[in-house]
Order: sequence, then C-alpha cells, then structure tokens
Amino acid sequence: MDAADATDATSGPTRRGYLACAGAAIGGGALAGCLGGASSAESPEDGTESGGSAESPASEESGREAADEEGSDGSGDGTGSYTASISPVGEVTFEAPPETVFTRLTHHADMALALGRGDGVTAMHAPDYYDALWNQFVARLPGVSLDWSGLYSSWGPDKETLYELDSDIHLADPAWVTQVEGWDRSDVDEIAENVSPWFGNSLSDRHQEPAAEWADGYEYYELWEQFGRVADAFGERARYEALAAVREELLAAIDERLPPESERPNAALIASGDMETVYAYALDNPGFLTSHARPLAPNPAFDGSVESGATVDFERLLEADPDVILFLGGMQPGTSMAEVRSTLEGDPVASEITAVRNERVHPQGARYQGPILNLFQLEMTAKQLYPDAFGEWPTYDEGPYPEIPEPERLFDRQRVADAINGEP
Repeated sequence: MDAADATDATSGPTRRGYLACAGAAIGGGALAGCLGGASSAESPEDGTESGGSAESPASEESGREAADEEGSDGSGDGTGSYTASISPVGEVTFEAPPETVFTRLTHHADMALALGRGDGVTAMHAPDYYDALWNQFVARLPGVSLDWSGLYSSWGPDKETLYELDSDIHLADPAWVTQVEGWDRSDVDEIAENVSPWFGNSLSDRHQEPAAEWADGYEYYELWEQFGRVADAFGERARYEALAAVREELLAAIDERLPPESERPNAALIASGDMETVYAYALDNPGFLTSHARPLAPNPAFDGSVESGATVDFERLLEADPDVILFLGGMQPGTSMAEVRSTLEGDPVASEITAVRNERVHPQGARYQGPILNLFQLEMTAKQLYPDAFGEWPTYDEGPYPEIPEPERLFDRQRVADAINGEP
C-alpha cells in the first residue's frame, strides 16, 4: 500500500501575511475556535498503484466567502486581504495569494496545478511516481507543463524540513498530519505560527472518522467543493469557475447518455504491484476517491461483499465476475497494461473472468485525484464502461493518455489549459 492552524490573536500576521482566526489560543485548547475538528496515519490506498448518483455539479457555494474585510475582491491580485475557510482549519485571512505550496497528498497537488501553482509545489508524497503519472495526462493539455520530480517526499513530514521549505501555505489536513509519528497538535500550531497556515481536508477521501480531538465539527467535502475552498485561499475564483463550468458540461453529457441501470456493466476496481497480491476498491463509496466513478454508476461487481482495500485472489475475482476491470495505476509509466492483461489471460482462473475474456481490462490513474485528473478520469471511465454511449476507449498499453479524436472528447482540453494558464 502507498505509502494544521492557529495564531495567537496578539501575534499579528506571520511573515506569510495571514491572520488566522482571531481569538484562537495557542497551546492547551489550541485551534479550538479555529479548527473545527481528522485522523489516520494510514497511507492512501493508491499505494498499490505501481502495480449511485452523480456528484452534484459545482454549485457548492454555501459557507464560502471570498472575503473582504479590507477591500479585497477575492480576485487574488494582492491589493488587499481576503479570507477563506475549510474544515478542520476554520477561517484564515490572507494578505496575499500563496505562491509556494507544501502538499502531502495528490488531490491537493492537483488543485495547486489547476490554480496555476503547479511549479510552486514544494513537497508531495512519492513525487517521482506521481510526477510521472500526472504527466501522462498533462501531456494532452496544450501549453501546460509539470515537473514534480525530486521534490521532498512528504508522507511522513519532518518539522525541520517544513521550516526549510518555507512554503507560503501548507495545503494539507492538519488532523491527518497529527496522526503521523512525531507530530501532535502543538507541532501543527508551531508551523502555522512560524511558517504559514494549514489549509486542507483529506478525511473526506472516504469519510474517515477523525480522531477525537478533531471530531467536533469536522466536515466532509466532495472534491469540487473542497477545490472551491482552496481556490478561495489562493484568490483564484475565476480559475475555479472556468474549470467548474467544464465539469458541469461533462456531467451533463454523462447524465444525458448514461444507459439505464439494467444495461450497465458490473465493474471492479483493482490494483496490484506484482499481480500476486491484488487489492479491490469500491466504486460507489462516499468520498472524493470515487468522484470519477459515482457519476457513472456502474453496478459494483462485489456488491458490498468485499471491504474497499481488501485483498482478493483470482478465485474471488472470478466469483464476482466483473464485465469490466479497471486497473488502478495502469496509466503510470512503470506499469505495463500489456503485462497485466497477459498475466490475467495466462492464469487458468483469471482467464475465465468475463472482463478478461472480452478484453475489457482498462487502466486508471489515481484515486487521490484533484480537479484536473478528475476530468480525465471521468472521460476515460465513461468510455471504458459505456463505449456505445461515449465512444470506444482505445486499447492502452503504455504512454501518455490516448489522443482521443476531437469529436469524441467529452471535455475541451484547450479550455482546461487556458484556465490553468490564467488565460481568458
């Protein structure tokens, strides 16, 4: 498997130029008024990657204010302060939009990319792996480039390294960070006070239970709802709205063409590094990990009989007998989909699975997706599940995201690239 925010009201802004939640106390009940209430030192389930109903369109405006106590219009032009809020951090006031960005998980790194800060990312989990994976998709966005290789790998962040990175914002969930060995609430308070604020939410991934100290008021967000809040923190409402409009149109196209439930295939999402230990994941659980699958509503092959993230053998996979197998991490350059298919076809049990017999074993990217990967994964998964409705997904063995003919694309690459690049 793959391998937070308060300031003393009397201290004024840190050198990052933010004011977090006036009235919050450092130490003891630190963050109590600022951080509503998340937890798990468990690593994201994408780690094996090396080897219902639609989420509502982006109308998640409630509870977000692009603020303006000192005259900022939220445009991120740096002419005044503005506020943004997110659980479990609470409200943070920024004096200027952040440029350098610490992240821990890839949904946040992808948000930074979407907001034109891809080159400002200072840290992320497994940077070389995810740099290679994300670039498979970015290759199809005209004029967009990305280089996360060689960054600090931040799954188990070192506090002194955060001082050295000196990032303008820590786009990570403080409630999750405090579950890492060597971190507690006083440590996240210290970083927020002396370096820059925390601003992120990760337990919305699959609606994980927060630790007791964070549980009061912890909120779960859908992917694009969180992205909107992050956009507010960067003063990038226009970029968010441009990308959200692309997504709304994509979801509308899916709703219009989605076959009735009786005609939908049974599907299974699996991952494996060696094809000996195979992990199975739910496609319909709440949380942003399934934000590319829930709008497409395939019938779950395991039908709740296997816990998401559990290991299964080929016998159990044959018992579920999916019509379509989606292989997590199959788009990563270190994975050969040809070898994955060959292994399944050469096994006396796996070769009997309907998806294998009918050559419907397809790659996926990552579940810890941000808005950019989500758009691509909605398109590719629609084609993989419903080729008659959305057009054939080409046989993929390796290389960048396939070059889909323009009339068969479900979203406009140029509009996405223009939003990332800040072009009208």
